[in-house]
This record gives sequence, structure tokens and C-alpha cells, in this order.
Amino acid sequence: MDIHEILEYLPHRYPILMVDRVLECEPGKRIVAIKNVTMNEPFFPGHYPHHPVMPGVLIVEALAQTAAILSFKTMGGKPDGNSVYYFVGIDHARFKRPVTPGDQLVMEVSILASKRGIWKFAGVARVDGQVAAEAEVMCTERAL
Repeated sequence: MDIHEILEYLPHRYPILMVDRVLECEPGKRIVAIKNVTMNEPFFPGHYPHHPVMPGVLIVEALAQTAAILSFKTMGGKPDGNSVYYFVGIDHARFKRPVTPGDQLVMEVSILASKRGIWKFAGVARVDGQVAAEAEVMCTERAL
């Protein structure tokens, strides 16, 4: 999926859109997406300006956005203006290496469970094959 199709599945826009491309998607199972990290990101001037590091919370947000795309692909639909996909939980978050400008964050997310409208996913974010972060995230769609 290119950025134009991603924008059909996520309501996020600059500066909070954290998915640039989907490389693989197996609805009902897993998805692999990328975020190209550049020095132009709006958080870098204030997050360790002399040694810029992507905030861990934004890496987890990138995993959650990737999970949202997977859930909509699994359900066979796209979000509409009458609902919002909320991030409702994080478990077992671990940060293994910093993510810096020039890195390409490769996010792999798998479905662990879906029950009563709440989805649980396992996510791993890697840079150059090394784990940068991992977490279990929970999300749900709610009507406005």
C-alpha cells in the first residue's frame, strides 16, 4: 500500500501520521509497514536537540497505527466519519535501541485476539533488523 491508500485507512495526518508504506498485509494475521524517520520530524528539535532520538511513545503510536490498518483490512472495510479508532492499552512495552534521523522503522504487527470490538496486537519495530521496540497494543473502534 502506498501513502494514498494508507490515508484511506487512517484519519491521522501530518505531523502525527506514522506510517509511510505497507510492505505486506495478511488480513486476519499480520502486517509489515515502514516509517521513514527524517530530521524534519517536528519532535526532533525538542527531544534531545544535540542527539535527536524518536520518542518511544511515537514508536508505539506507529505500531498502533499499523495495527489499525490491519484491523480494517481484516474487517474488509474502511473507517468513516462516524467513528474513531482509539488506542486503549499498552502492555509489555520495551525499548531496545534508539531510533534516530535517517533510520527506517520497520513495524511488524500480528493479531493476538479480537473480542467484543477490542483488538489486541503484538508489535515489533526494527531498524536494520535490530529490535528497537516491542509492545502489545489494544485498540477499539467507537462511534462518534
